[in-house]
Amino acid sequence: MLNTITIETPAGDALVDITPEAKELVANSGVQAGICALIVPHTTAAITLNSGLDPATPADIVADIRRLVPTRVDFIHQYDTPADAAAHIKATLVGNSITLAIDAGELLVGWSQSILFCEFDGPRSREIQVKIIAG
Repeated sequence: MLNTITIETPAGDALVDITPEAKELVANSGVQAGICALIVPHTTAAITLNSGLDPATPADIVADIRRLVPTRVDFIHQYDTPADAAAHIKATLVGNSITLAIDAGELLVGWSQSILFCEFDGPRSREIQVKIIAG
């Protein structure tokens, strides 16, 4: 069964912690051992696993991703706006999925790790597809 986490993201670029929602889905699934795949079905958003310990970490990540991929007016792709073109590149660099282990009915993330949804073209209503597989 495919589950969905739905979030409302802020304007611009932002990282949103979705760890509690993912852990709740795993706990409610009844799966004691297996994997949990989280997939972002959007071309201007991504997902990553990184530090949730320091609240400044998402801001640092966003700042450097903006530095690596600035919004420019000379993008060939300008379907919507130059910011949309930059968002496609940012999402490609980060990636659209992560897979985590489940053990003893719990999602295995490090003590300082968080699952971060990466918005690069907000504000939007976004979905994260979650597939929990026993095994």
